[in-house]
Amino acid sequence: VQLQASGGGLVQAGGSLRLSCAASGITYSNYDMGWFRQSPGKEREFVAAISWIGGRTSYAESVKGRFTISRDNAKNTVYLQMISLKPEDTAVYYCAGSSRQGVLSASSRVYDYWGQGTQVTVSS
Repeated sequence: VQLQASGGGLVQAGGSLRLSCAASGITYSNYDMGWFRQSPGKEREFVAAISWIGGRTSYAESVKGRFTISRDNAKNTVYLQMISLKPEDTAVYYCAGSSRQGVLSASSRVYDYWGQGTQVTVSS
């Protein structure tokens, strides 16, 4: 099983980035997918999740209205579109897959598989 995250980079405050996470080795369409992030010295925190069918989403309060999670089951890929980025969004972003369909959990313990992370740096 492999989750390959990409799309991170350096961007100025107010800018945008789109992260992608391609899955292989699993029946991707059976999994809820989530994005988490972790900054130095902080615990990993929930960002967003999308249901296995794609009709339901959940967001952390800190990113609501700025981030959008979506998925393309034909491409086995989940996306995180980020706009109006802030310096406090700086973190390593991880994608994850959960077999607990429809739960949209914000708990990292629920997720079965994790990507390697992609760095997002927002300069002020």
